[in-house]
Amino acid sequence: MNGRNAAFRFRCAGGSTRRTAVQVPRIAWQDRYMGRSSVHLRRIELNDWQAVHAWASLHQACRYQHWGPNTEQQTYAFIQDAVDAWSQTPQQRFSYAATFDGELAGMGELHLRNAVHRQGEISYVVHPRVWGQGVGTAIGRELLRRGFEHLDLHRIHATCDPRNRASAGVLGKLGMTYEGRHRHTALIRDGWRDSEVFSILEEEWPGEDATS
Repeated sequence: MNGRNAAFRFRCAGGSTRRTAVQVPRIAWQDRYMGRSSVHLRRIELNDWQAVHAWASLHQACRYQHWGPNTEQQTYAFIQDAVDAWSQTPQQRFSYAATFDGELAGMGELHLRNAVHRQGEISYVVHPRVWGQGVGTAIGRELLRRGFEHLDLHRIHATCDPRNRASAGVLGKLGMTYEGRHRHTALIRDGWRDSEVFSILEEEWPGEDATS
């Protein structure tokens, strides 16, 4: 990411609206070893699309999502957009490839939803072949760390389908609090999907202790 990102706020005074820039701190993106796991995050690259397609084309990987199973063209377009987001100003989407034991096995995304109110969102997807090995938890933990420590966010939330108990379990392990259910948030293959909402505040984030 080049330079400092700027988001915008609107202020009303005496009936007028004024647009002023809000600076988001410049980020030194330095990937590091994540706890005791062998999961690492790095910026997504266009040549990752085939590895991503290995799970994006699987029904079980996208069962509770509004996308997929993807065609090759859909996966390529998704990765192209994710790569392009790194050069946008202000940057609001941070997409990462997650490697596990040296192989690309998942993705994680951190979204800046509101710079003025310091709100963010995380999401992740993991190849079914490594389900149950802590990969999703490691991805989520590092996304939270970057959100709080690099983007200086106050609140980060995540959502999951109520039927996806494994994902809800991951969000619980991350220390996120269950806030409730939003009804009919997405139309997926088997009908309208509700979304369970989880969040964590900056004062609840354990910082360095979270990676030990």
